[in-house]
Amino acid sequence: MTELFDVHTPSDAWHKFTNQFQPAPRVERIAVIDSLDRVLAAPLTAPHDLPSFPRSTVDGYAVAAQDTYGASEGLPALLDVVSEVAMGAPASVPLDEAQCALVHTGGMIPPDADAVVMVENTQRVGRKRKNGKGGKEGQHGETLVSLLSPVSLFPSFSPFSIEVYRPVAVGQNVIQVGEDVRRGDLVLPAGHQIRPQDIGGLLALGIVEINAAVAPRVAILSQGDEVVPPEQTPGPGQVRDINSSTLAALARRAGGVPVTFPIVPDRLEALQDAARRASAGCDMLVISAGSSVSYRDMTAQVIQGLGKPGILVHGVSVKPGKPTILAVCDGKPVFGLPGNPVSAMVIFDLFVAPAIRMLLGAQPVAKTEVPARLARNIASTTGREDYVQVRLETRDGDRWAVPVFGKSNLIYTLIRSDGVVRIPQDSNGIAQGSWVTVELH
Repeated sequence: MTELFDVHTPSDAWHKFTNQFQPAPRVERIAVIDSLDRVLAAPLTAPHDLPSFPRSTVDGYAVAAQDTYGASEGLPALLDVVSEVAMGAPASVPLDEAQCALVHTGGMIPPDADAVVMVENTQRVGRKRKNGKGGKEGQHGETLVSLLSPVSLFPSFSPFSIEVYRPVAVGQNVIQVGEDVRRGDLVLPAGHQIRPQDIGGLLALGIVEINAAVAPRVAILSQGDEVVPPEQTPGPGQVRDINSSTLAALARRAGGVPVTFPIVPDRLEALQDAARRASAGCDMLVISAGSSVSYRDMTAQVIQGLGKPGILVHGVSVKPGKPTILAVCDGKPVFGLPGNPVSAMVIFDLFVAPAIRMLLGAQPVAKTEVPARLARNIASTTGREDYVQVRLETRDGDRWAVPVFGKSNLIYTLIRSDGVVRIPQDSNGIAQGSWVTVELH
């Protein structure tokens, strides 16, 4: 068993832990529509091109771009509209020179077309035989009469002609085959956490099921004779259990399925029995309280009895959270967290959440960081990392980080804060006015 409080730096502690804990995620097949926030267990590649046909990005006319070259309001190009491409239907009518097809946004482009003229840059015209009254003469000898309303959808299509007032280049207003994604392209890598837009993208490719990592079950035990359920009025010397619920919320946010157990009294046999039952039915065990060195603290003894190799780290050079236990017991990760809420939450984010991500085969959740100026001096002790809660304020256009000081068991230091500033172990503090990085909660 590791000697108690053989204190490690956070990086050394994590290295010792991950040397013994290298899990392979369990996998299950799930529907894409139910996959939000789940983690991919295998990479996904495109089964076909997307789009699978050339599509118009506007309402207008599918043309051969060369038929519009030189077109202007003073000398428009005259084109015959010989077909309409209905939405959801193939473009089957061939186009000859100076012919085009009416298309709508998202509609298929005929094979003889290579661009789309926006309807706003055209005018529908009627045809009359030469010598008809009014209008102007077209390139084929017709008399053209302008019809002022642009063309939209037709219940029954009849050919007509248009004047084009602006030229288009090849490919203009067209999404080409495979422009979004090519067949065989990597769509999403293994370890990716599914977002709403991913669901849409997968369904667009016809991918309706995926292999996802099974969300690990995280057992959470709160310990202590002084701890009572939140719904109970505490007596003298008692406190309500908030760690079970806050740690469960953190586990859920990391991608786990929290399983909370009844509060365990400060008796060795009771804690041993509860820890064995909790560990047997879950993928990870988190014990809150009882991790500091005192005659009443049995957590280390209980954890050591859960399996080999047992405790790897007991003591981490951080504040708050020094009396932390990291263990692997018969392949299962076990953590002993301090009982005070702020310390427990800091350590959970530092070690437990990344371990949950390992069980999922995913990277740790990226933290949002913002720069800010420090509103007051923060003292620290070299040789340990300090995590200082801060709230953010705006003063004269600058963002300031105001330290929220409080004892480690005061949960409202977290409630009143917006984030945390990490002071590295080689620093003895940060001066007021310095720029710092705030990791948002």
